Amino acid sequence: MIERTPLLNAACHAILVLAALLTCLPLYYAIVAGSLTTEAVQRVPLPLIPGDAFADNARAVWARIGMGRLLLNSAIVAIGIAVGKLAISLLSAFAITYFRFRFRRAVFWLIFLSLMLPVEVRIVPTFEAMTDVLMPLRLLVQLTGIDALAQAMTGWKVEISAEWSLLNSYSGLIFPLMASATATFLFRQFFLTIPDELCDAARIDGASPMRFFWTILLPMSRPNLAALGIIFFLFGWNQYLWPLLFTTEPSMTTVVVGIKQLVPHGDSIPAWNLTMNAAVLAMLPPIAVVLLLQRWFVKGLIESGK
Repeated sequence: MIERTPLLNAACHAILVLAALLTCLPLYYAIVAGSLTTEAVQRVPLPLIPGDAFADNARAVWARIGMGRLLLNSAIVAIGIAVGKLAISLLSAFAITYFRFRFRRAVFWLIFLSLMLPVEVRIVPTFEAMTDVLMPLRLLVQLTGIDALAQAMTGWKVEISAEWSLLNSYSGLIFPLMASATATFLFRQFFLTIPDELCDAARIDGASPMRFFWTILLPMSRPNLAALGIIFFLFGWNQYLWPLLFTTEPSMTTVVVGIKQLVPHGDSIPAWNLTMNAAVLAMLPPIAVVLLLQRWFVKGLIESGK
């Protein structure tokens, strides 16, 4: 039984209001700074009331760094990462849960242990693999001795000298970030809560494994898909290190990396109003996604908790 008293309710609401204010204070200052002129933003202390130059600063940012192209790149990368993570995680969890094969549990734990290897840890080998996609094939040919065997039998030397680089491409920005051990674990836990009778009934009706997946499991997983999709979209949108390292052309970078071009440095004019304006513009698409899918997001988290 939960005891409810006016004093306890007032204390809880006070804590929540204080936490909300502390969370929103940096965002409010970013909006204020992004709406001031270059002279006004250098005043100490910073004005507490927003100015009327937000639209002018937005036009200046849009023209200086090509904000439209950066937002498009971020949207493509974020959507690609979210869709890829969901697809791979769903199929992996489906295979681990419903198929009986040797070393099934070992495979699951290997997937789970990959949580200790984020992209920041494997950044160097990932970069080498994406800039030379055919390198594993060349290593396989050398290790198996196929090149030497073919040369001995035919007299022709087998050599894979072609280069295939994904540098400055959407594929290179998306593929290394598509796997997700967390989503695989969550989907597996959800699939374990589904009664075995559903699987048995589908098998009796003659449904194939993929038919069972598409017609039963996938519709039941929609709340989880929505919640994880939002989280993965935000994850892809906020990526900084990998796009910074893997893109050398300004037209292929993302909006989070593009904001760096507006940060004052050296003897440049300290136009922090443009930097804050760009940061606010970069936050608008994720905020819109969360607001539009808020109901599904909450529903997915609740059902995942059950």
